[in-house]
Amino acid sequence: MKMDTSWLEISLIVDGERAEAVAEALARYIPNGVAIETTAVTANEDDEGGRAVGPLRVCGYLPVDDQLEQNRQKIVEALWYLGRITPMPEAQYRTVNEEDWAEAWKQHYHPIAIGQRLMITPAWLESPDPARISIRMDPGMAFGTGTHPTTQLCLELVEAAVDGREGLPAMAGGPSGATVIDVGCGSGILSVAALKLGMKEAVGVDIDARAAAISLENAQLNGVSERYRAGAGSVTEALRGDFGPRQAPLVLANILAPILLRLLGDGSQSGLAELVCPGGVLILSGILDYQAEEVVQAAAARGLRLIVRKQIADWVALAVQRH
Repeated sequence: MKMDTSWLEISLIVDGERAEAVAEALARYIPNGVAIETTAVTANEDDEGGRAVGPLRVCGYLPVDDQLEQNRQKIVEALWYLGRITPMPEAQYRTVNEEDWAEAWKQHYHPIAIGQRLMITPAWLESPDPARISIRMDPGMAFGTGTHPTTQLCLELVEAAVDGREGLPAMAGGPSGATVIDVGCGSGILSVAALKLGMKEAVGVDIDARAAAISLENAQLNGVSERYRAGAGSVTEALRGDFGPRQAPLVLANILAPILLRLLGDGSQSGLAELVCPGGVLILSGILDYQAEEVVQAAAARGLRLIVRKQIADWVALAVQRH
């Protein structure tokens, strides 16, 4: 997808706990989402892939238009107030176009082995391990490249759910049609992986229409586009059936914890839990360790029982099952 749009990139390099606070501050004024990624990937000694290293880089993109200076000033003020609470580095600003943004990933994006069967492979490289299932990714302007712990944790749980490991019911070939719904699909990395692992069909939804379009391109890149649908929206649109199935045995949501809590709802209205078929599994990621218990309790209030908890550094992913 080629576009001539220019963007102002705002980025800060911080630790895990500050990353969430910065992401929330930026997300108030950045309409197309905020990325949290590791600052580097290093090769493993066995050459079978890479692993994420270093602190986290939080970044977002403002369109260069007549609202740019107003929105930039709001972000400067939000970060200033945040800096009164906890020390913050200076934000970095630079103007990029879409092609430059994509090229920047190639400097530090390498194949990453995840779980027992997956290899996340940049579209411009070959997989170093043909025995693993290669998930080819070209992120474009959407977020989700496999370098962040939240994505890696989610992918590990997707693999476990498809295969029926770690106490999770096997999804692939199951009686519910083996459908997966990916809320906040970004680049489509999670739902594409689910399809290549054995799920029958996938639906991706994202509040950013551009991300939904890029996820469809990545589905085509991986040869699963005929089984993948995506569109702009969130839980409300998915429950309405705008994209096909209103429920699925496997539902994914790799989003920051405060948003997960809002999507789960307070128990009095339809929310994320209602997308899960009875007996199905909801995988939640984007959670810092001190937030995990609140998310578990919110899920339990909607009839979702904790089955698996996984953690990398400060980040946690949960697999919960609907009664």
